[in-house]
Amino acid sequence: MPIATVNPANGETLKTYQAMGEEEVERRLQLAEATFRTYRTTTFDERARMLHRAADLLDEDQDEVARMLTTEMGKPLRQARAEAAKCVKAMRWYADNAAALLADEEPDASDVKDSGASRALVRYRPLGPVLAVMPWNFPLWQVVRFAAPALMAGNVGLLKHASNVPQTALYLEDLFHRAGFPEGTFQTLLIGSAAVDDVLRDERVRAATLTGSEPAGRAVASTAGEMIKKTVLELGGSDPFVVMPSADVERAAQVAVTARVQNNGQSCIAAKRFIVHTDVYDAFAERFAAGMKALTVGDPMEDGTDVGPLASEQGRADLEELVDDAVRSGATVLCGGERPDGPGWFYPPTVLADITREMRIHREEAFGPVATLYRAADLDEAVLIANDSPFGLSSNVWTRDEDEVDRFVRDLEAGGVFVNGMTASHPALPFGGVKRSGYGRELSGHGIREFCNITTVWHGA
Repeated sequence: MPIATVNPANGETLKTYQAMGEEEVERRLQLAEATFRTYRTTTFDERARMLHRAADLLDEDQDEVARMLTTEMGKPLRQARAEAAKCVKAMRWYADNAAALLADEEPDASDVKDSGASRALVRYRPLGPVLAVMPWNFPLWQVVRFAAPALMAGNVGLLKHASNVPQTALYLEDLFHRAGFPEGTFQTLLIGSAAVDDVLRDERVRAATLTGSEPAGRAVASTAGEMIKKTVLELGGSDPFVVMPSADVERAAQVAVTARVQNNGQSCIAAKRFIVHTDVYDAFAERFAAGMKALTVGDPMEDGTDVGPLASEQGRADLEELVDDAVRSGATVLCGGERPDGPGWFYPPTVLADITREMRIHREEAFGPVATLYRAADLDEAVLIANDSPFGLSSNVWTRDEDEVDRFVRDLEAGGVFVNGMTASHPALPFGGVKRSGYGRELSGHGIREFCNITTVWHGA
């Protein structure tokens, strides 16, 4: 895949970049290692000052950056602005909280007395250069939610971004440089996917984080396992959105539309499988399909656009295959389902009902504005359908019954349970999944500690 900016709204190639050669990659690896030796000794106050400056610069650049994001991957412009603002918030949060999150932990002296210690503590120390393999769907946010905690912990970053968002990748390197971080603290590697393995095998790279597809996660995890390196993986998701009889059905249907089509439906944590109790199924299905059908699909640069194009031609083709397979196998199309004529990689908001286990869309992630509807007889069946997926990223539950809430929180196989609302990520809350959605956590204190050497310090009597 070429490293290029291709406008998904019209298919026009705007800018192409030459992949870095072995000598340049080697230079950057050397620089990362050398920078880490000194950067690791900086104080939290020094790091926070630089990260706050990066946040201020991004805030100033917000409009320009938003247009860049929309041009490279097609999200509606107002959503691109929101993504930039979210990154600013996360940077400031980590700048303000990292010192407390990584403060020394000291157990009570009586707990360690029998070990012969007069004092013992736990200290969080940085690991070193961390390779981040990042996706195109949230090209700014996915990187910042890694970079902000990693840099505040004293690590340095090497970014291998998706090949269709090179301008965003280069902007991020420049942003941290302008903010005053030492040269080599955060570097972009303009390389293809085939070159990732060699970088990950390099002994100067101490750990890796990947957000992306399951095959990419398997490849990185396999190499990292062979090299015995720490990894965090955030992979696919096919999140359930469960609606029970006590729910505010009208509100649930409204939120369901947003939950499904955010980022043009190209979000791992977007709700994708809508599991509705039979008592309210018809009312929900009618409102949900009507809401999806009413969305405006068009130029993502226009403020009135709700859904822009998919990021790539291949992505649209993959989505079409899932829909066509479901329809051939008996699914009912409540709205959408047909590719529009004209330029760009657009696909209409689509709702499919009468889904069965034999359909590919039941097991595979639909990465685009396509929703599947399921009817559940009771809570037990709703949980059964929700868990009948290889993924377990997040989940949404709509009910006013607290006993039902407790059951869902206990039984749903997911990294998050959002009650009467849609899944969202927040700097103060851990983010990640189970099963084939990956392992490890980003954000919050859990995220900043993922790439730390958790060190026991023991003092004799």
